Amino acid sequence: MADWRLGFGLGGTAFVGLCCVTPLLPWVLGTLGLTGLTGVLYRDAVLLPVVAGFVIFTGVTLWRRKHRK
Repeated sequence: MADWRLGFGLGGTAFVGLCCVTPLLPWVLGTLGLTGLTGVLYRDAVLLPVVAGFVIFTGVTLWRRKHRK
């Protein structure tokens, strides 16, 4: 059975990583009607810690999965 935490961590890492290197974030925020947040969220002080958090979350999930068996 797949662990939802691993999918969440990998999906979040991929999504935020794509937001860092492509114009994906303005498209998503524009679709949701939140274009005013683009300037705030595109700062490195916001996106980089979120990427780091998802990478750490994924690493902890993989570590716990390995040591559970």
